[in-house]
Amino acid sequence: MNRSWLYIFVGAVFEVAWVIGFKHAHDVMTWAGTGAAVIISFFLIITASAKLPVGTVYAVFTGLGTAGTVLAEMILFDEPVKWEKLLLIALLLAGVLGLKLVGGKSETKEVTE
Repeated sequence: MNRSWLYIFVGAVFEVAWVIGFKHAHDVMTWAGTGAAVIISFFLIITASAKLPVGTVYAVFTGLGTAGTVLAEMILFDEPVKWEKLLLIALLLAGVLGLKLVGGKSETKEVTE
C-alpha cells in the first residue's frame, strides 16, 4: 500500500479523536489531547495531499472521519443505533471506495526515503 494512503487512514483516526474531543473534552489534559489530534490529523492529510490527488484525499479523509465519528459515538457514548445511520454510513464508505478506485494515478511519484 502506498504510504500516502496510510497517512490518510491514520489521519482519519486522529480526525475522529479530535471531533469527539471537541464534544467531550472537559479539562486541560483532554483539551491538550484534542489539540494534538488536530495537529497530527492535519499534518498527515497535508503530507498525503503532496503525493495524491487533493480532491480524492479530502473525500476519503472526510468520509472515513465522518463514518468513524458516527460509529465511535454509537460504540463509546451510547448514541442510538439506527439502521438508517448504518445504511448511510455504508453508502458513504461505498462512495469513498469508488473515489479511490476511479481516482487514478497521481502525476507526482512517491519519493522513497
